[in-house]
Amino acid sequence: MDRLSKPIERILKRDRIAVFIALLIVMLLAWTYTLLGVGMGMNAFEMTNMPAIVLNDSAAKTINYSPWDFRYFILMLTMWWLMMIAMMLPSATPIILLAAALNRRSQAANSPYGRTSFFTFGYLIAWLLFSFIAVSCQWLLEYNGVMTHMMQNSSKALAAGLLIAAGVWQCTPIKQACLRHCRSPVEFLTRHRRPGNTGALVMGLHHGTYCLGCCWFLMGLLFVVCIMDVYWIIGLTLYVIIEKLFARGPLFGQLTGMGFLGIGIWLLF
Repeated sequence: MDRLSKPIERILKRDRIAVFIALLIVMLLAWTYTLLGVGMGMNAFEMTNMPAIVLNDSAAKTINYSPWDFRYFILMLTMWWLMMIAMMLPSATPIILLAAALNRRSQAANSPYGRTSFFTFGYLIAWLLFSFIAVSCQWLLEYNGVMTHMMQNSSKALAAGLLIAAGVWQCTPIKQACLRHCRSPVEFLTRHRRPGNTGALVMGLHHGTYCLGCCWFLMGLLFVVCIMDVYWIIGLTLYVIIEKLFARGPLFGQLTGMGFLGIGIWLLF
C-alpha cells in the first residue's frame, strides 16, 4: 500500500503546486491591472488620493455627467470583474486546490487541470454576473449625479445606507448559511460532485453563487467612498479571507457587521 500511495502523493503535490502557480499568476495579473487604473488614465493610488468629493451632498450639483457608451460600459465591466477576481480568488484558492486533488484521486490516470480550470471559470462567472449588476448601478448613480465620473461617492445618504445594509446583512441567517457553505469545501465537493468539464463548470458556478450570497454586500461597500479606493479594495480582500478561512471568521464578520451598522447610523444622523 505504501508503494502505491507514495507516487500518488507525489503527483498530488505536483498538481497542487501547478494549480497554485496558475492561480497566483491570474491573481497577480488581476491585481496589476486593477492597481494600474484599469485604463482610466491614472492608477488606483492616484485616484485614491485625489481631492475627494466624498460624503458631500451639495457637491453632486457641480458634477458634469459624462455620457456612457458601449465601449465605456465594457471597460467598466472589465474593471469590476478583474477587481472581483483579484479580491475573491485568494479566499477561493483552498477549494480550487481541493477540487484538483479530488479530481486526481477519482481518475488518477487523467490530468485534473481541465476540470479544475472549468471549476474556476464557473466560480468567476458568478462574479461576472455581479460585476454586470455593479456596473449598471454605477451608471445609474453617475447619471443621477450621486457619483462623479472619477467613481467617487458624493452622497452621505448612499454611504450611510450601504453601511447599514451591509451591517444588517452580516447578521442575517441567509448570510450565515452562505458563509457556512463557503467554509465547508469538502462537504460541497463531495455532495455536489458532477462528472466531466461541464459538471465542473456547473459546480464552480454553484459554489460561486453561494460565495456571492456571502459577500455581495461587502463588495457593494466599494461604492461608499470611491470604487477604486486602494485601501477599501485591500481591506475588503483581507476581510473576506479572515471571514472565510480563519477559525473565528463568522464571529469576526458579525462583530464588524455591527460596526458597519453603527457607523452607518452615526453617518446618517
